[in-house]
Amino acid sequence: MIISRTPMRVSFAGGGSDLSVYYQQTPGIVLSTAIDRYIYITVNKMFDDKIRVSYSTTEIVDCVDDLKHNIIREALKIVGISHGVEVVYMGDIPIGNAGIGLGSSSSLAVGVLNALYAFKGMHVSAERLAREACQIEIEILGHPIGKQDQYIAAYGGINTIQFNQDESVFVDPVIFTRQTKAALQGKLMMFFTGLVRISSDILAEQKGNIRDNKTFLDKMVGLARVMRESLVANEFDRVGEILHAGWMCKRNLASTISCTSIDEDYQRAMDAGAIGGKILGAGGGGFLLFYCDEEKQASVRQALSHLKETPFNFEPQGSKIIHLSD
Repeated sequence: MIISRTPMRVSFAGGGSDLSVYYQQTPGIVLSTAIDRYIYITVNKMFDDKIRVSYSTTEIVDCVDDLKHNIIREALKIVGISHGVEVVYMGDIPIGNAGIGLGSSSSLAVGVLNALYAFKGMHVSAERLAREACQIEIEILGHPIGKQDQYIAAYGGINTIQFNQDESVFVDPVIFTRQTKAALQGKLMMFFTGLVRISSDILAEQKGNIRDNKTFLDKMVGLARVMRESLVANEFDRVGEILHAGWMCKRNLASTISCTSIDEDYQRAMDAGAIGGKILGAGGGGFLLFYCDEEKQASVRQALSHLKETPFNFEPQGSKIIHLSD
């Protein structure tokens, strides 16, 4: 039996510049962190030659092509496993077709590839896991998504990630002390809006608007660079300001990124003392992230008492095998 554990992510700045329609014109840059919310994949040998996949439902098929779960189906094909295997997945935060803004579908793709390769007795690099997860989601399945989620899930840590015109990707870790990292972590708050959305719909609109959006995306790339500089210099108050500036840009990328309830909750948090924040992921729902000094957090928590606060920590490691047995 093999079990892989793959982190979800929080994106701070530059989101949207990881779409090919942007970075094929000019390099995209995002700043993201892996967090201690995970996707778990269990892979086990079946007694017979069938393929069994369990998630919110269970599929038992004779042929890989008959699987309805498209990410697991394509991962099995890439790894070269055609029969006699059971794949089960679960998450710390329930995952399904609707997006929650933490990159869960890409964490699933990376995690299932990692577990399947381990099942075959192979160790593969984080770069390969990320690249093949992108191949599954973007090239094979045609999802209108970017590349940052796959790379942060595979590599872990806090990174700036650059996406280049030749399709190469540079992952550059942000290095700072444990004390500095803890101080930053203590100023971040995350709340679930209760809204879920189909992220591909929002991203498809965003891709269609790329010419009109380029000015905003250029600014968001600049904000990702400035945020990295601020983190390295321990200038944390700028982080909140950058989050706010990025959110003001992001709202312009597609018509459904925000809505009345999200706008109202964001303003409640700002009025209560948050310095800045943003909606995570493509938008339209999922999680709100805020940067807030510790002395103001009780006020923000009270202002958003109708939402579920979801504490998190930074995760330094990417997808890993946490159990291996015969």
